[in-house]
Amino acid sequence: MAGTTKEMSLIKQVIQLKQLGVSNRGIARKLPINKGTVNGYFQMIEANGWKLEDLMQVDDPILERMFHAGNPAYTDERMQEFLRLLPYFRDQLTDSRNHVTRQLLWEEYRKTHPDGYGKSQFYDHLKQNLVAQKDITTVLVQTYKPGEKLMVDFAGDKLSYVDTGTGEIVKVEVFVACMPFSDYIFVCCVPSQRTEDFLFALRMCLEHLGGVPPIVVPDNLKAAVIKPDRHEPEINAALRDMGNHYHFTVLPCDPASPTQKALVEDAVRIAYNRIAARLRGREFHSVLELNQAVAEQNTMLNQTRMQKRPYTREERFHAMEKPLLQPLPEAVFEMRCYADLKVQSNCFVELRHDKTTHFYSVPYIHIGRAAKVIFTRSWVKIYVDNQLVATHPRKHEYGYTYEPEHLASSSRAIIDRSAAYYVSWASRKSEDCKAYVSEIFNPKRTNNPEEVYYRICAAIIASYKRYDARLVDLTCRQCLENRVFTYRKFEAILKNNHLRQAEDEPCLFAPVPKDHANMRGSGYFK
Repeated sequence: MAGTTKEMSLIKQVIQLKQLGVSNRGIARKLPINKGTVNGYFQMIEANGWKLEDLMQVDDPILERMFHAGNPAYTDERMQEFLRLLPYFRDQLTDSRNHVTRQLLWEEYRKTHPDGYGKSQFYDHLKQNLVAQKDITTVLVQTYKPGEKLMVDFAGDKLSYVDTGTGEIVKVEVFVACMPFSDYIFVCCVPSQRTEDFLFALRMCLEHLGGVPPIVVPDNLKAAVIKPDRHEPEINAALRDMGNHYHFTVLPCDPASPTQKALVEDAVRIAYNRIAARLRGREFHSVLELNQAVAEQNTMLNQTRMQKRPYTREERFHAMEKPLLQPLPEAVFEMRCYADLKVQSNCFVELRHDKTTHFYSVPYIHIGRAAKVIFTRSWVKIYVDNQLVATHPRKHEYGYTYEPEHLASSSRAIIDRSAAYYVSWASRKSEDCKAYVSEIFNPKRTNNPEEVYYRICAAIIASYKRYDARLVDLTCRQCLENRVFTYRKFEAILKNNHLRQAEDEPCLFAPVPKDHANMRGSGYFK
């Protein structure tokens, strides 16, 4: 083909045949080359004074530059005029407000220069000269130190499982992490991109790695970065706490610049091809079951030998990066949450989180004061004036958690109530009252919870303040003998006894006879 550059090995064969005394025509017959091309080669050799022996020692790239040096620069008048107009062309094209195109410039150029360049040559010269005006830059290839960084991201496409209770297809987020030096990949699924799910996935990744790299590079998602900024991004407080716990620094990539974590972007693509694609058609019924299948494919991916490399990702990671990672702390990280609350008049703070409400006690001397609450999934700490005043285990259902010493004495008396408390209280009044109250709480007599009888017993014991103690003791004996255990009947009998006392009946305080037939008929024990 005309104009095709010949291989330098072919030119050397031409030179070798010439050294053997073969004519140009004979060389053309022996080799796949035109006689005119052979003549041109030797004319060039003769014009430049090259020696055949020296040419055989020259490397192919240098020999190619000697025989194909390229075309000389344009020196005709059209080029000189074009170069004179080039600053104007450049200004018109670079000013976006003009909306000028190359087509318009060429049309204007042809009107003033009818013998000038055609459209294709005009475009070509314009492109070449504009490129020559630009500063020469290079693309920096990122090099990574072993064990230095962990890049993390969420995949755009989600995986799913089927809820066995409702039959609903539940979408889950796919968390992907990568150690850039070895390209070691970790993948797991979490319910959402919320902060607690993001930190859980990051914790699982660090535990899978068996160590902590000094730098974590996330995207600018809200779970990691509150306010993106190229120079001083505002890191999420929960992620900052996690970094302090595991001793790593968060270094988010620039906003809208995923090239700073290009390897994890590539890891996302690999996760689609090597993990998600292999799980298509399979049905899962929980996040745990889905993650088990993902972990199997993830292990297979890391143990597969990479193209153009004589090792696997796992081999490279364990050989070069694992020994350089910081050790994991002994305590497992739990995400901390913060709340500013007020100590209520009952000396409790009301903590609402995850659609549940629970109350935690504070020493009663802090009632009405502002409190700062720091809590995780397992504990709650309450601070007043930056002093720790209470620590409680975290509860995830409605209710009250308190320490008895946090309550005032009156409150403790109410909260500490029990059957034994009321029996002890009654014993301080009399043996008759103690026997009656003990029988009220007797589990063989009733199946009701003991709390049902707290108010009844409190009212019975309080009767000693309003009536003569001998009258109350008599009533307790009568009710116990006749199996009366309601306060309304107890009060009725007590009032009746009080009226009889007022009439000065001598037999009022006599022992209760064994035959109670007359008393049952009198209406006292109805």
